[in-house]
Amino acid sequence: MSVPAILSKLRLPVIGAPLFIISNPDLVIAQCTAGVVGSFPALNARPASQLDEWLAQITEALAAWDRAHPGQPAAPFAVNQIVHRSNDRLEHDLAVCAKYRVPLVITSLGARAEVNQAVHGWGGLVLHDVINDAFAHKAVDKGADGLIAVAAGAGGHAGTLSPFALVQEIRQWFDGPLALSGAIARGDAVLAAQAMGADFAYVGSAFIATEEARAVEAYKRMIVDSCADDIVYTNLFTGVHGNYLRGSIAAAGLDPSHLPESDPSKMDFAAAVNGAKAWKEIWGCGQGIGAVDAVVPAAERIARLADEYARARTRLCAG
Repeated sequence: MSVPAILSKLRLPVIGAPLFIISNPDLVIAQCTAGVVGSFPALNARPASQLDEWLAQITEALAAWDRAHPGQPAAPFAVNQIVHRSNDRLEHDLAVCAKYRVPLVITSLGARAEVNQAVHGWGGLVLHDVINDAFAHKAVDKGADGLIAVAAGAGGHAGTLSPFALVQEIRQWFDGPLALSGAIARGDAVLAAQAMGADFAYVGSAFIATEEARAVEAYKRMIVDSCADDIVYTNLFTGVHGNYLRGSIAAAGLDPSHLPESDPSKMDFAAAVNGAKAWKEIWGCGQGIGAVDAVVPAAERIARLADEYARARTRLCAG
């Protein structure tokens, strides 16, 4: 399998997923300096002018880290772009990314050749997230360099396929960079993703419960106190199926066990149900949170992942 040079020297084969509202420069910098790819959605920077400030902060901090730690350079960072036609900031945000020559762009909710061409124009790589093999083909046909297989159990807008099925189908024809998303919150799960054929694990929910994450304390605490059975899969809140914390749904006055279906043709990421908005009051989360037992600094979470990963490899070699 072919892994680009920019991704070949990570401390741990992990990409931190872009967390809507939650990911910010502090989290991204902490992830990258600890040796994994850090990322954030461009739309987290509000107003749009703040994106320039965030990219300046991140690039300057990582450059300073590299000067101080020449033997342990920071991992690259990524910016997530929602390429759905409803995103009226896309052109502006791509131009700002071009200014800073953002090394990795993660595209979501549609594959667009012109977006991939723009990123390639400044030398960046594009990873596109997909929930099935058909979407994977479309993404690569339109110029994506790599794929993120979003399997069952992933936080936020997730698919329903087993990671075994999804990775094996993609690997039958695609030899490029492949990350796997879906309930990965331990280092041994990172190794399992590689054993299945992925190059990287895509880890999101575990990073919500970190000190740097821009999430309210109640959200972080609910992740620590919850488990896989506390995740609800529904399209009610945005029109696209996603995984959310049961406790946050109940707090909004809704019955998590009896939610109506939304009309997928009326996709709206800013809609409110019972006055509660997805991501802000209805909290996205994946099924892997049973492994998250405390709110800790991101570097500590990554160190634990690395230790679990190393011990899992040792067990396999010993066996």
